[in-house]
Amino acid sequence: MNGSEKERCVLLGEYVAAHRATVRCAAKEFGISKSTVHKDLTERLPKISPQLFKSVKEVLEENKRERHIRGGIATKHKYEQQFKKAVK
Repeated sequence: MNGSEKERCVLLGEYVAAHRATVRCAAKEFGISKSTVHKDLTERLPKISPQLFKSVKEVLEENKRERHIRGGIATKHKYEQQFKKAVK
């Protein structure tokens, strides 16, 4: 692993921990794929910064517990928007 990958892992970890961001949000913010973010945070970060990984892991687990709720809200919003268009 080269220096830029290590820096990216730490930057991603700090961003996720500070903003309580999802993998998808972090990927969008940094302009990289979700797969890269996930691999950096779950495989590379523990080797580079175990302390930072602990806080990132808590955020990732929280996001995983809440994802079904977010999905339901997104679906509800989608159908509300379709209903508004149909009524007009």
